[in-house]
Amino acid sequence: MTVRSTSDFSRRGFLGAGAAALGTPLIAQDVNGAGTVEMERDLGGSVRRNISSFRTLDWRPYFNSLNNGAILVDITSRALHYWSEDESIYRLYPTSVPATEDLTRRGRTSVIRKVEGPSWAPTPAMKQRNPEWPDFVPPGPENPLGTHALYLDWKYYRIHGTHDTRKIGRRSSNGCIGLYNEHIAQLFAMVDNGAQVLLI
Repeated sequence: MTVRSTSDFSRRGFLGAGAAALGTPLIAQDVNGAGTVEMERDLGGSVRRNISSFRTLDWRPYFNSLNNGAILVDITSRALHYWSEDESIYRLYPTSVPATEDLTRRGRTSVIRKVEGPSWAPTPAMKQRNPEWPDFVPPGPENPLGTHALYLDWKYYRIHGTHDTRKIGRRSSNGCIGLYNEHIAQLFAMVDNGAQVLLI
């Protein structure tokens, strides 16, 4: 019978833990969002992540064609997918999504206006919930719409940037879909007015 020292067990435990850590996906490592997924602590203290559903998708189950390009926003995985009309470009971005189900809207819409350096004003419902909020915020670092905004044909709904990078990957918006500023700048350059949008 072989007797193992305490240091053998400690070394084995350390090596086993290290191997397990190497096999675990890296989560929320970079601020620019390339590897970011949601880490959200609920009231019960458990942590939920959306890493398993943040994956590439084919456009065909969601759109009949790619006329004018197509944007799919998956509220559950907190991801935005973009396909260009000629299928030469596909992008996948992490997003923020509405904070609650009653603020969430699903269905088909389209991009009707693009604004670089958008200004912002709270909707009447936002102002009622948060009377301390300002009536108007000009373009700049305090603007909740970030550097670029895609206006949808649904009143008050937008796909926009954010200066608060902590919001991305979380249920944190008042109804809009938020992206990192560098990602909305990329999407803004690719998307034309009339692009199809589907929120699921």
